[in-house]
Amino acid sequence: MSDGAIVDADSAKPMRHESAPSVSIRPATHADLPAIGRLGALLVQTHHDFDPQRFIPAAPRTAHSYAAFVGSQLSDSNVVVLVAERGGDVLGYTYAGIEGTDYMSLRGPAGVLHDIVVDAAHRGQGVGRSLLEATVSALEGLGAPRVVLSTAARNEAAQRLFAGAGFRRTMIEMTRERGAEGG
Repeated sequence: MSDGAIVDADSAKPMRHESAPSVSIRPATHADLPAIGRLGALLVQTHHDFDPQRFIPAAPRTAHSYAAFVGSQLSDSNVVVLVAERGGDVLGYTYAGIEGTDYMSLRGPAGVLHDIVVDAAHRGQGVGRSLLEATVSALEGLGAPRVVLSTAARNEAAQRLFAGAGFRRTMIEMTRERGAEGG
């Protein structure tokens, strides 16, 4: 694959993408699972660091468990798992899927972006933007009329990425811990 190629998740055809010239985006394979597990554990720990009361901490088996879960999703035709790769190294990944009407979220059918994470050493280079664009494109190719996602309140860099890609705020999660008193 040439530098700057992005692979269309549906057709596996390379596409040019200028924002990350030496990064390719492609569907994940089982060979990518160790890297996805490591990045998933990073995602878990980062969220825990944002708010330890709300988010679970990474544990010794988090990377293995994350990889096993994502691996179980790879053959689902309604799931999109993409990796960003440079020189054979996985720099980041996304995990998303098509979901039907969700009355708990008061939402019709949608593509749902569950995870997007880029290794800290490769942030600020357009990798996240490339992953996001390719994931949205893949979800739309599967028929998603909209794409929704959630982000940690303190993850301002991710919020800027999402807003820059056309996402708007639609919900705010609020958490109350047991024993907390109202004001």
